[in-house]
Amino acid sequence: MNKSITGRHFELTDAIKAYAEALLDGFNKYNLDIISGNVVISADEKNGKKGFSVEFLVNLKDKNTIVITEHNKDVYAALDLGAERVKKALRRHADKIKNHRIMSFADLGVEAEAVTEIETEDIEIVPMDLELHKPLDFDEAIEALKAEKKRQFIVFNDYDGNMRVMYKRADGKFGLY
Repeated sequence: MNKSITGRHFELTDAIKAYAEALLDGFNKYNLDIISGNVVISADEKNGKKGFSVEFLVNLKDKNTIVITEHNKDVYAALDLGAERVKKALRRHADKIKNHRIMSFADLGVEAEAVTEIETEDIEIVPMDLELHKPLDFDEAIEALKAEKKRQFIVFNDYDGNMRVMYKRADGKFGLY
């Protein structure tokens, strides 16, 4: 991880730099690919009151950036509070990545390979008698879905002769494609 600690309108001491660098090193425990971590410490004076503003910029891979700004009268308190907020954001991001289900081939990564051939020796195809499965009309499809406990959808011909799909919804009603 590239680290950068900068002071604006404020002279950084070695102790503050070391403290900020130790906070940046603590972000590695979430096992995220952190590209860079920047800390910008600036001195603020509003209404005659002196204070400090600390900004954390954490760049993660895949164009994710976490930006946290914290204001406080004490530099170390501002650094601590900002670091805790960054840790919370990193923890949420890590949990989101862990709970993410792979939905596309691109999500599988570079190690994934497409299946080019399927072994058909173990597959058994059973032909069906088409007379037993005549096309249903709308009313027959509703009655068949009401009677079936295991099937969730049924294909039928509508009044115009187009192939349609009727399915059971979670609320007990029927949907139509």
